[in-house]
Amino acid sequence: MKAFLISGDRSGSGKTSITLAIAAALAKRCTVQTFKVGMDYIDPSYLTGVTGRPCRNLDSFVMNRDEMTAVFNHACIGADIAIIEGVRGLYEGADSIADIGSTASIAKHFHVPIILVIDARSITRSAAALLYGFMKFDPDIQIAGVILNNVRGEKHIRKATEAIRHYCSIPVIGAVPRVDNLDLTMRHLGLVPFEEGLKDQPFLDRVSSIVEMICSHLDIDALLSLSREMKSSLHIPDLFASVEQHHRERIAVARDEAFNFYYADLFSLIEARGYDIVYFSPIHGDLPDADGYILGGGYPEYYGRELADNQSMMEDIRTAAGDERPILAECGGLMYLCREIDVLHDFSGLSAGTSFKMADVLPARCTIPKKRVVTYVSGKTTPNFPFAEKPLPVKGHAFHYSTVHPDKGSTFGYELDRGFGIDATHDGMVLNKVVGSYTHIHPVPSRDLLYSFLSACLSDSSI
Repeated sequence: MKAFLISGDRSGSGKTSITLAIAAALAKRCTVQTFKVGMDYIDPSYLTGVTGRPCRNLDSFVMNRDEMTAVFNHACIGADIAIIEGVRGLYEGADSIADIGSTASIAKHFHVPIILVIDARSITRSAAALLYGFMKFDPDIQIAGVILNNVRGEKHIRKATEAIRHYCSIPVIGAVPRVDNLDLTMRHLGLVPFEEGLKDQPFLDRVSSIVEMICSHLDIDALLSLSREMKSSLHIPDLFASVEQHHRERIAVARDEAFNFYYADLFSLIEARGYDIVYFSPIHGDLPDADGYILGGGYPEYYGRELADNQSMMEDIRTAAGDERPILAECGGLMYLCREIDVLHDFSGLSAGTSFKMADVLPARCTIPKKRVVTYVSGKTTPNFPFAEKPLPVKGHAFHYSTVHPDKGSTFGYELDRGFGIDATHDGMVLNKVVGSYTHIHPVPSRDLLYSFLSACLSDSSI
């Protein structure tokens, strides 16, 4: 199996669109497994869409080396090539000195060559200086090839390419022209999720046209020649090995246009523990009978009216909570379980004064102000956490523009030592067996938390 990593020189370099195009092109030839560096749902949704295999996340801040290796080896079973998409610039991470959380740390851990996307807008010889600095910054990094983005004409390409070859001896394997209005559709949390656009033919046509245009300016065969041959594993890592259950409980997962932020490892771990997964739509469907419920992140604010129209769903959610069926909700799921979502300012297509009635499970109100929270989160569960008596690690991230205002006297299941939850030190509102948090836990490093929730869903659970 071959492998390589695509990184950018900075955020906005074009690496996401270029990675998407390369993954789509290679998926026509062979079986492609993709990965995304960092805590992100939206880029992986596109890579999943064009390859037909769930994209997995790799993050050296929340995951240890063994966990990253297990995720990589498990995902690559049956694949011919692995593509890792970086996050931000190559060396950006959680710290100003150490490379933890960076794309560089992932490249070094897996010993994979890097294809660096350079935003060459308005630069030629300086592209070589930039590349030279990236090469010398960390001698353990192997930059094997370069893709120039946002070039203007053959003269621009020739000057930048000649400079890079002369000063850096690195091949330029593509030069993508600057084309106005060719970006993927954006929203306040990033790209519009791929799953949300599946029913929109103009959206799909736009993705296809972007892929086709970019691929016409890349040398895919040269790229493959620069990739590293890696040992392919057929062994399922212990982390994902199946655990025998005497009976199979059902976990119902909200999944539709409003709720689709999930890490692929979540489903792998749930199924490995012997549980069945059934999906449901809070917008379009009915609540299935299940032993536990998960409501992930997404955009309930954009589908507030449609969610509010499905009153039978909200009534059934309230009944399930009243019956003390375990419910785990994150970010968008937390917002959905509040009494209402109120838009305080005009924001990303939402009008000030708009209000949506939500499920009214948790004693809280949600507002949409002009505020952004994006951070790694770490902490532990508190004695209020309903699924375990001992403290369990909480590791993940938060990324949202809303604020939840709990009623006085509310209790919390997470105590944070890093990041920001519902407030600076608390997250995970608790009501009986309902936990709603802004923190998106990563299910691998937070698997004990996940397993405690699953154990509470057992019909004979004594928790």
